[in-house]
Amino acid sequence: MPAIGFGTWQIFPNGRAQRATDEALSAGYRLIDTARIYGNERGVGRALQARTDIAREDIFVTTKLWNSNHGYDEAINAHGKSLERLGTDYTDLYLIHWPVAKKRQESWRALCELYKTGRTKAIGVSNYTIQHLEELMSESDIVPAVNQVEFHPYLYEEQAPVVEFCKRHNIVLEAYSPLAHGRKSDDNRLSDMAAKYGKSASQIILRWCVQHGAVPLPKTTNADHMIENANVFDFELAASEMDRINDLSDGTRTCWNPSGIP
Repeated sequence: MPAIGFGTWQIFPNGRAQRATDEALSAGYRLIDTARIYGNERGVGRALQARTDIAREDIFVTTKLWNSNHGYDEAINAHGKSLERLGTDYTDLYLIHWPVAKKRQESWRALCELYKTGRTKAIGVSNYTIQHLEELMSESDIVPAVNQVEFHPYLYEEQAPVVEFCKRHNIVLEAYSPLAHGRKSDDNRLSDMAAKYGKSASQIILRWCVQHGAVPLPKTTNADHMIENANVFDFELAASEMDRINDLSDGTRTCWNPSGIP
């Protein structure tokens, strides 16, 4: 699994998603993250099929099961339809998008079946809290390979326990909205670090994610920003700088809070 990915949430319609995915592939991204609810699986798939210069096995494709498709048979069928839209025979990673009450365990059984039969190379979850993970793991022998959650410096204090839980159980943590949708792009508390390393504030945040062991999924339709966001592997933040960024935590959330889901 690549150490950084390209997120496609809110990149639609399909023509726009195809162009953005193609530009991301040209920028060097090999992890492409989509979902049924994003409405852009066809566009992502067209970009993948058009890039005959990149072998399919060299691209890590993730999509997700939406809330209305929970249940054993429903999840199996939903994955098949995602494959059709993506124009591929398998997904590299298939995630339960949200821990929908009552049916999520049935859906996990379906994902386990998809994994065992090779229709997806790995399975995981998204927006799962520690309690949701503990419930899943108490009833299944297969531990999720990934938990994809909102993770950025401004939500660090709230998400740190999830990060540590995933590390203990060898679950990869993927960070969606790692740049908090640009809401903190003018945070001057990062400017001194950015100047020291000759990087942007966004690159400092993405490097922070990487050093916490997370796989960030930055999203942009700007080709220059795609290149910039991927260029975070030629420097390392000091421990004191990591602590300073951790201290930016203020509870900012850009998406729904799953902690209220029973």
